[in-house]
Amino acid sequence: MTEARKQTKTGVVVSDKMDKTIVVNVERQFMHPLYKKSVRKHKKFKAHDEKNDAREGDVVRIKEHRPFSKDKKWILSDIIERRK
Repeated sequence: MTEARKQTKTGVVVSDKMDKTIVVNVERQFMHPLYKKSVRKHKKFKAHDEKNDAREGDVVRIKEHRPFSKDKKWILSDIIERRK
């Protein structure tokens, strides 16, 4: 994959208990095709956090990366907003 094709996602860190790994909850909103009602979907992604920087509640941006493990295929790009 070239750098231009890598996806980025923005979400909230829901867990930072693992070493060098965070769990990010990404929410997307779309219109239901039949009922035309707004629908929210959530998905959790495991991301690599080399410096253990991110904390629970932080809003972060994650980027696609080659697989680190079976579940971990994303890397922490940057921390957008710290939890207050």
